[in-house]
Amino acid sequence: MRDVAVIGVGWPKWGELWKKDIRNIFVEAALMAIEDAGVDHIDSMYVASMSPGLWSKQEHIGALMADYLGQTPIPAVRVESACASGGMAVRLGFIEVASGMSDIVLVGGVEKMWTGEDFTAVLATAADQEYEAFHGLTFPALYALMARRHMHEFGTKREQLAMVSVKNHANGARNPRAQYQREITVEAVLNSPPVADPLNLLDCSPVTDGAAAIILAPVDLARKIAKDRPIVQIIGSGAATDSIALADRESYVELPAVKKAAEIAYKMAGVGPEDIDLAEVHDCFTIAEIIVTEDLGFFEKGKGGEAVEQGLTKIGGKIPVNTSGGLKSKGHPVGATGVAQIVEITEQLWGVSGERQVEGAKIGLAQNMGGSGASSTVHILKRID
Repeated sequence: MRDVAVIGVGWPKWGELWKKDIRNIFVEAALMAIEDAGVDHIDSMYVASMSPGLWSKQEHIGALMADYLGQTPIPAVRVESACASGGMAVRLGFIEVASGMSDIVLVGGVEKMWTGEDFTAVLATAADQEYEAFHGLTFPALYALMARRHMHEFGTKREQLAMVSVKNHANGARNPRAQYQREITVEAVLNSPPVADPLNLLDCSPVTDGAAAIILAPVDLARKIAKDRPIVQIIGSGAATDSIALADRESYVELPAVKKAAEIAYKMAGVGPEDIDLAEVHDCFTIAEIIVTEDLGFFEKGKGGEAVEQGLTKIGGKIPVNTSGGLKSKGHPVGATGVAQIVEITEQLWGVSGERQVEGAKIGLAQNMGGSGASSTVHILKRID
């Protein structure tokens, strides 16, 4: 396999983009990435998107995006793995470059969610329709079950969940592309409207329109067009699946797909959790960040809440988590989320993240997850000086 680098990134501001349709949202991010990479062509393209057919009434978006980006007749395909669509697309692009099939691959993710469709109903298609959604189990409800069980087994405090949101908003307030660029307090989280006990509104990621894109190329080519930036290489890629229904799992406080994807990525990269300088993880709900940081090996099982309270996941802490603001603050346009995680890690390793910069960062990890953990990807990136 060839070594693969990220040579360009694109990430326009996210939010309620009422004046833009799905194709324009995607093309803006893709053009930014192409310009940033300084390439004059791309060989192939992957477009991550969970539900364009429901939200935008548009399928066949691989060809659509290639057309509106002016890149036909290159091969272009949509990738779907619920909220992990972006991470899965990155993995496929990585494999294509590593295999030698293509030299320059664009990986983009996009979702247009503010279209008037029922958000809850569309997102519920990522759950088990017959045994969960049909009976009214929404994703807030599923993650609330996880939260209650974690609190029961380990004594995790309601305030510790809130602290995840507070930390991520503090980071997002310094990210000009985030949907919500404002800080909040623990009291604000605890007093926000209830959604599914113990989760309140400010424990939940928002509904977001947005796109992000990256350009992948062999490291040898990256060295020739590096623009005086360090090389950022993808040194590990892992993916795994699990039971789609939460009730079919042995535990509500573990995410086996996350653990397996991490195991694969760590082995490929030749590193362990102790080597990671920062991480972007899938905090669709505050409890998700806590469980994921445990399953990635950053903290002992049951200690994720204490880690947040102790400041270990803040910028400047033991392992900064979600320096971008996470899904909670930067937003969660489902198909784009996993790609934006790679953008954040890449920029951190380039050393261009401004107020959010993690000093001396050399190795970063991005974890993206679908549904209540039925699919997950983990990518590990390293700065090569």
